[in-house]
Amino acid sequence: MTSHGGLVRVGLAAMLGLLRGVVVAVAMLAAICSPAVLLAQPAVSAADLLPDVPAVRFEGPEPLEIATRTGVLSFDVEVAVDDEQRARGLMYRRSLPSGRGMLFDFGVERDVTMWMQNTYISLDMLFIRRNGEILSIAERTTPRSTAHIPSGGPVRFVLELPAGSAKQLGITVGDQVGHRLIGGR
Repeated sequence: MTSHGGLVRVGLAAMLGLLRGVVVAVAMLAAICSPAVLLAQPAVSAADLLPDVPAVRFEGPEPLEIATRTGVLSFDVEVAVDDEQRARGLMYRRSLPSGRGMLFDFGVERDVTMWMQNTYISLDMLFIRRNGEILSIAERTTPRSTAHIPSGGPVRFVLELPAGSAKQLGITVGDQVGHRLIGGR
């Protein structure tokens, strides 16, 4: 009788596991079919991520401009505004096309330190004050490095662009960044 009771418990546990799987599958299907989710598809395709890495949804892409000494540059950026998004950033991406980037909003101006752990592409990092002024630039960061990359003073935003963008496009400290989150826009 004891073994029969054990079989009942094992069978019940298996059925509960199956039921949980069905509930998760239905929830995922509902999310995929939801119009709100369809409008907020990620700017990165699953093919751009390394295998077996779950996607994190970001806002955007949306327009961002940088006013340089030689003119205004336009970019399409994804926006990381919450802890999960800021923690993931561009980690696990295989590429970042020219003219694209990611804007991190830390909500308040403070010293910020970034790193490249699990980031497989080299980046330029622009550290931006709340008024949109570029405070400092870290060029051609080292992929997968755990070295700390400090902002050099209080900033609210960090803009990550493909490595070499700052030099190639003439982006320098003091240039002005414009975006709906920056400088009251």
